[in-house]
Amino acid sequence: MTDLFDILASAGLWAAVLRIATPLILGTLGALLCERAGVLNLGIEGIMTFGAMIGWLTVFQGHDLWTGLIAAAGAGALFGLLLAVLTVTLGLSQHVAGLGVTLFASSLSYYLFRLLVAIQGTPPKITPFAPLAIPGLSDLPFFGQALFSQTAPTYLAFVLALLMGWILFRTPLGLAIRMSGENPHAAEAQGINPMAVRYGAVIAGSALMGLGGAFLTLSAFDSFIPTMVQGRGWICIALVVFSSWRPLRALAGALLFAFFDAFQLRLQAGFSGEIPYQIFLMIPYVLAIIALAVMARRARVPQALMQPYRRGER
Repeated sequence: MTDLFDILASAGLWAAVLRIATPLILGTLGALLCERAGVLNLGIEGIMTFGAMIGWLTVFQGHDLWTGLIAAAGAGALFGLLLAVLTVTLGLSQHVAGLGVTLFASSLSYYLFRLLVAIQGTPPKITPFAPLAIPGLSDLPFFGQALFSQTAPTYLAFVLALLMGWILFRTPLGLAIRMSGENPHAAEAQGINPMAVRYGAVIAGSALMGLGGAFLTLSAFDSFIPTMVQGRGWICIALVVFSSWRPLRALAGALLFAFFDAFQLRLQAGFSGEIPYQIFLMIPYVLAIIALAVMARRARVPQALMQPYRRGER
C-alpha cells in the first residue's frame, strides 16, 4: 500500500500522464471533428504514423521543430483530402476507405523512411522539443514538475481542446459542423453546404491527427520507428465514443487512459519479477474497455455519421 501511495504522490507520474496523453488528445480531437461532421475517419492510425515520419524527416533534413509540426499537419491534411474525396464526393464506405488510408499511409511511411534515410544499426536521432518552463509556475513545489515542465506541443494540445470546445458549441461554424453530422439536409435548407463542411472537417481533423503522430517523434522521442504509434489511433476512436463527441470530455478521457498507462509502467518497476509484466500491460486497455462500455450506453451518436450525403436526395 505504501508503494502505491508513493507512486501516486510522485510528480513524475503526473508529468508522464500529460506526456502520454498529448498524442491521444490531438488524435481524439481530430477524430471527433470528423465524426461531428458525419465522417468516420479510420485512417487515423496511418495518418498518425505518416505525421510522425514526416515531422521527424523534416527536422532531420535541417528544418526547425515547429516547421516539422507544420509539415506533419500538412501531411495529415493531404490524407484527409484523400479520405474526403473517397467518402464525401464518391460516397464510398467510410469503413473501407478509412482502413485503406491507414494501410496506404503506414506503408508509405515505411517506404519513404527507408528510401530517404540511411539506417546503420540504430535509427538516426534529432534534438526534440525541450521542456518549456513557465515563469512563476514551473518552480512551484510538486505542481511545477508535474504540470508545468512539459514541452510546447503538450500545452498546444490543451489549448486546442479548449478552442475546439468553444468553436463547436459557441460559434456558427460549430453549429454548421454539428448540423452536417446530424441532419445535412436541414443544413442545406439553411444555406449551408454539408459537403464543403465535411471536407473542411475531415481535412482539419486529419491535420490534428498528423500533429498527434509528430509529437511522438519531435517531443516524446527523438527518432522514428514505423511501429511507434502502437494502436494509439484506435484508442482515439474509442475515446471519441467515451467522450460522447464532446472535446472537453475527450480531453478527460485521454488523461484517464494516460494515467492508467503511466501507472502500470511504475507498477511494473515496483513489482518486477513478482507478477508477469503482461498483466500490467493489459491494465490500461481493460480499464478503457470497461469505461467505454459504461459510457457508450449513454452516448448519443451523430445521426448522419457514416451516411453518405448527396445534394437533393431525401
